[in-house]
Amino acid sequence: MAHRDEKMKLTRRDIIQTSVAFATGAPLQLIPSRTEAAEFSYKYGNNVPLSHPINIAAQKAADRIKEESSGRLVIDIFPNSQLGGDTDMLSQIRSGALEFYSLSGLVLATLIPTAAISGIGFAFPNYDRVWQAMDGDLGTYVRTQIERAGLIAMERIWDNGYRQITSSSRPIHSPQDLNGFKIRVPISPIWTSLFKSFGASPTPINFSETYSALQTKLVEGQEQPLSIVHIAKLYEVQRYCSLTDHMWDGFWFVANKGAWRRLPKGLQEIVARNIDQAAIDERRQVRWLNETISQDLEAKGMIFNRTETQLFRATLAKSGFYTEWRQRFGLEAWTLLEKYTGELV
Repeated sequence: MAHRDEKMKLTRRDIIQTSVAFATGAPLQLIPSRTEAAEFSYKYGNNVPLSHPINIAAQKAADRIKEESSGRLVIDIFPNSQLGGDTDMLSQIRSGALEFYSLSGLVLATLIPTAAISGIGFAFPNYDRVWQAMDGDLGTYVRTQIERAGLIAMERIWDNGYRQITSSSRPIHSPQDLNGFKIRVPISPIWTSLFKSFGASPTPINFSETYSALQTKLVEGQEQPLSIVHIAKLYEVQRYCSLTDHMWDGFWFVANKGAWRRLPKGLQEIVARNIDQAAIDERRQVRWLNETISQDLEAKGMIFNRTETQLFRATLAKSGFYTEWRQRFGLEAWTLLEKYTGELV
C-alpha cells in the first residue's frame, strides 16, 4: 500500500514539466488512446488550465483507476472548459452527459446554496482550520446536501487556495480602494454579495471568458489564487496583486448519481479511494504553488502589496454581510461553520 501511495504522489517536477508544456503548446496526453473498449468509459471535466495540479493529480488517479480495474473503467479528462463553462458543465453533470466534474463550492451553490458556506469572506484564518472543517462535520454536511440534489461528492474536497485580488488600474490597500472597482467574479451569489459589501461593482463572468474581459477592460480586476494567476497568464493583463486572502476556495469532485450507481461496488471503491488520495496530493501541490509563485509573478512585472485582514472583516461585519449569510444558510450550517472559524461578527 505504501508503494501505491508513493506512485500517486505529485512532485514539483510534475508541476514544472506540465507548466512548460502548457506554456510552449507542447501536447500533453490527458485524453488516453485505447486499443479496446472499456466496460465503462466516463468523462471528467473541469475549468482549470491543463497544467494546474488538479489535472495532474486527476490524470494520475485516472491511470491508477484504469490499472486497478484491469481496464474496466477508463476516465477521459477534459480540462480548461473544453466541455463548456461552469454553467454548461453543471447542466451536463446533472443530465448525465458528463459523469465526473470538479467545481468550486461557490459555483455549485447556484444549485446547492449551502455549498457556498466554505467561501464566507475572511472566515478561515489558516489551512489547519480549513481541513478540520472540510474533512470534518462541515464537509459532511455539505456532501449530504449535494447528494440530496442528485450528485455524489467524493469525501475529500480539492484545494484551489486562498484568493487574492489583481488589478490593471490600482493596488487594493484597504476596503475603501474597492469602492467602484469593476471586478470579475464567478457566477455565484456569495461572490457578488461579498464585493458589493465593499462598494465594488462585481461582474459575474465564466472563468473561460476572464482573460478577454480583463484584456478588453470590461473589468479592471479579478480575484483568484496565485497559482491560477500564473497558470492562466493573467499577469499579462493585470499589473497589481493585493494579498487579501479574502476567501478560501475548494473544488468538490462530483459524480452524476446515475453514472455512479451503474458502477459495481468494487469499481466505486477503486474510484473513491484513488480520487480522494489524489485530492490529498493536490492539496500539497496547490499550497506549495500559492506560497512560492509570487517571485515568478514579480519577475513577470506584477507589483504586490499586503493588506490588513481585520480592516476588511470589520467592513463586512458593518455592512451586514455575515448577518445576511447566517440567515441564508440557516442556524445548523452556520453553527457548524463557526465551530471551526470562531464567531463571525
